[in-house]
Amino acid sequence: MNLKALGCLLALISVCHSAGAQQVVRLGNIKLAHFGAVSYIKEIAPQCGFKVEEHVFAKGLDVMQAIIAGELDVGTTASEAAILGRAGGAPIFVVAGFARGGARLVGRSDLQLKSVRDLKGKRVGVTRGAIQDVLLLAELHKHGMTASDQPGKDVRLVFLAYPDLNHALLGRNIDAMMQSEPQSSQALSQGFGSEILKPYDTPIGEPVRTMVMTEKFYTQQRPLAEKFMRCFVQATKTFIEQPATAEKYVREVLFKGQLSRADFVDAIGNSPFSYDITAEHIQVTAETMLKTGVGRLRHAPTAHEWVRTDLLAAAKKTLGVK
Repeated sequence: MNLKALGCLLALISVCHSAGAQQVVRLGNIKLAHFGAVSYIKEIAPQCGFKVEEHVFAKGLDVMQAIIAGELDVGTTASEAAILGRAGGAPIFVVAGFARGGARLVGRSDLQLKSVRDLKGKRVGVTRGAIQDVLLLAELHKHGMTASDQPGKDVRLVFLAYPDLNHALLGRNIDAMMQSEPQSSQALSQGFGSEILKPYDTPIGEPVRTMVMTEKFYTQQRPLAEKFMRCFVQATKTFIEQPATAEKYVREVLFKGQLSRADFVDAIGNSPFSYDITAEHIQVTAETMLKTGVGRLRHAPTAHEWVRTDLLAAAKKTLGVK
């Protein structure tokens, strides 16, 4: 074989290899009930024409750190982590909202706490920097109350991870907690917690969980980004229209049987799967963070500059989703 023929053969092999190589999307996610539809994308991704490498993190700020480090293409967070990331220079766009709500103020069942004002003088647990932290401080601000993790304020804050909050409430190391799902539902069903309120009566309303893409993925890998968004809409549509499929996947695959049916139903009832998000919602959330001091945000990034829902709109239209 002469050199010219050898060169042609090698070129052909290279083209065939490239054509056969599967496109991969690196996805950062969190193990919470209302993040289940996003996790389900990896199960149906081969039908959508690509593969998902899912990386699970403890909280949204960890997802943002991985994005900044160039380790992810897409990430799921609560809105506060996306806002902090963008304010800090992270090259991201908010492209969808995959769940609403997902927070509950829960008191120790033996204390009979009935309102936010009953928290005065109490120890309240929350995950530092999480959307629950924003909602807790927004509720306290609404009622003219102060809070700190140091003595001297109306409410003493105790910062703990989501799983540790339930243990602290059960052990009576805190008096109340602003908790996520499904942990807040589990506290209620197991009898050591009682609901004070769902914190959706501040300017934020129901917080919307955000899906973010890196600017590079959104602009330079547009066809793959479009495929991913269609797959996200398909996964979410499946979970909304087939609740039995959603329950089976979340309970058996994500939580390995450690989440009861009643807790799943209660959790998703307080954090339903969704698609949409608006720049206005992100802007109000950012301004609330600025006002309450969560994350030491120095400025509220202008949401209209980095909330991009065109991919979502196109995917919903293709799949007939309103």
